[in-house]
Amino acid sequence: MYDSPKSDSTVKHAIKIAANKVQVFYGDTHAIKDVDVQIEDKTVTAFIGPSGCGKSTFLRTLNRMNDTIDICRVEGEILLDGENIYDKRVDPVQLRAKVGMVFQKPNPFPKSIYDNIAYGPRIHGLAKTKADLDEIVEKSLRRGAIWNEVKDRLHSPGTGLSGGQQQRLCIARAVATEPEVLLMDEPCSALDPIATGQVEELIDELRESYSVVIVTHSMQQAARVSQKTAFFHLGNLVEFGETSQIFTNPKDPRTESYITGRIG
Repeated sequence: MYDSPKSDSTVKHAIKIAANKVQVFYGDTHAIKDVDVQIEDKTVTAFIGPSGCGKSTFLRTLNRMNDTIDICRVEGEILLDGENIYDKRVDPVQLRAKVGMVFQKPNPFPKSIYDNIAYGPRIHGLAKTKADLDEIVEKSLRRGAIWNEVKDRLHSPGTGLSGGQQQRLCIARAVATEPEVLLMDEPCSALDPIATGQVEELIDELRESYSVVIVTHSMQQAARVSQKTAFFHLGNLVEFGETSQIFTNPKDPRTESYITGRIG
């Protein structure tokens, strides 16, 4: 089952995100327990585990998306380039420009393709002129591997694209604010196999510029696209390491049980 991704596991990348003793509570429910993990720059890190194991909850701590849920409380520290993102002086809106997010279901804004991409750069003041904005839009759509499909209809609604195109548009929108980290929460689960293949190829290209963290329910996908894999079970980070090692020689019996299909 293990398909080795285009691996560069011998290359050591700088630590982009370090999570220390992270706990997440929803009211009285202890959803994430004592998670320590270091996520490298210019690497794809996959979070795998059964439904409800905490992988998406933990992903959302990395750009403070959990702040939007009243009953959610996060403890511990998460450092982005050595700075704690939960420090009171950190503006979550600015943080989310640096740590972009792509969701499970493609969610283009009800605007034109152009305005979907231009929205973030406009609100963050990244373009001084219309020419600057045009350049950002084109560059982002190229990075999202969708420019050639949409360049002649930039003023058509983004919602008129196919599901796979919408997801690539959402990826292009996420990179338009020049983030440093890209979070993806099951980005292919609503897509057909061809669109999934296109998004997976795109993820491999994006890691040249970003730290990419992907939650996936597909172990085959984790094996194909990631260099590092974290296995979550019942709110615990059970095991974290090189993807090849996790899939071929897991250290924890729970990881082995999940990978061989005995738990899931």
